[in-house]
Amino acid sequence: MLTGIKRSGLALAVALLLSTTILGPQHAQAQDEKVLRVAMHADVRTLDPFWTTQTIAGIHGLMVYDTLFSSDGDLNPQPQMVDTWEVSDDRLTYTFKLRDGLKFHDGSPVTSKDVVASMNRWGKRDGAGKQLMGYTTSITAKDDKTFVWVLNAPYGLLIDILAKSGTSIPFVMREKEAMVDPFHADRGGDRLRSLHVQA
Repeated sequence: MLTGIKRSGLALAVALLLSTTILGPQHAQAQDEKVLRVAMHADVRTLDPFWTTQTIAGIHGLMVYDTLFSSDGDLNPQPQMVDTWEVSDDRLTYTFKLRDGLKFHDGSPVTSKDVVASMNRWGKRDGAGKQLMGYTTSITAKDDKTFVWVLNAPYGLLIDILAKSGTSIPFVMREKEAMVDPFHADRGGDRLRSLHVQA
């Protein structure tokens, strides 16, 4: 005779077996769709992750955009969209090359012009970005995949700041969205839409 606990366990095992047998092919199809459904803790009130420091805007940005660097488990900066970079001997010039194959959701390639516009916009809103921009002489696109960041004095935190994960995160968005005035929110309007970066 089975006890109540054993009966419950047996019923659960049978239910799991039946669900994998019955739902198996449908489950495989659902995996192929690659749809992510989430329930957020708050409403996303703006699609612009630079305009606000609301945590929800940063979370949304992390699901939509990508960054040049990111921190690993030990909080050390690691290249994300960047493939390689070089620092001049005087530590004033950083030359970055983007990884191959980076694209936005619409299939358009991520270019260094997108990076330059995004970093300039982010640097006008974020506290760490403002400090970094105080050391910045210029950020220029050398070609489609290469951009150059020139400093007016050595600043050892450049890579660390680009890898920061607290809001406002230095996301890379398309140039046309990054050209939106950083002090006037476009609350989901035509100029700033969700843009997925694919690699």
